[in-house]
Amino acid sequence: MKVVKDLDARKGQAWHDFMQMHEVLQSRLEQQLQCTSNLSNADYTVLVVLSEAPERRLRVFEMGQQMGWEKSRLHHQLTRMCQRGLVVRESDPESPRAIFAVLTDEGFAAISNAAPSHNREVQRLFFDHLTDDQVEQLGEISRRVLDGLFGPDAE
Repeated sequence: MKVVKDLDARKGQAWHDFMQMHEVLQSRLEQQLQCTSNLSNADYTVLVVLSEAPERRLRVFEMGQQMGWEKSRLHHQLTRMCQRGLVVRESDPESPRAIFAVLTDEGFAAISNAAPSHNREVQRLFFDHLTDDQVEQLGEISRRVLDGLFGPDAE
């Protein structure tokens, strides 16, 4: 029985292959992060976003939008990371309802230590299998899909 019935054979196979690749890559990268830095992929994602933000701080609302995460998922993730000292939450004195996530020095050290080995693993598992042209195509495809997901017609 074909589960993806509404797609033609070519699209169905491409989607299946993409999803399998995504799942296997996520699993292997998660294992690597856990083994080398004791971080989850979700931890790593939050740390990267905050490390790239001005003053290593970002409104939680904006973080959720940027990451495409639901409010409750981000709330629970930040709570776990606050308990471990990787981030802190701060309110804005000028707008008390605005809550910021702020990367601590410990969180910055964690992402600084994790990034080199994680990037090597991304290179080894993913980019080593692509040509320069394929990397360019991947970027174009990703931007196009993201534009559709975050664009004016997005749900």
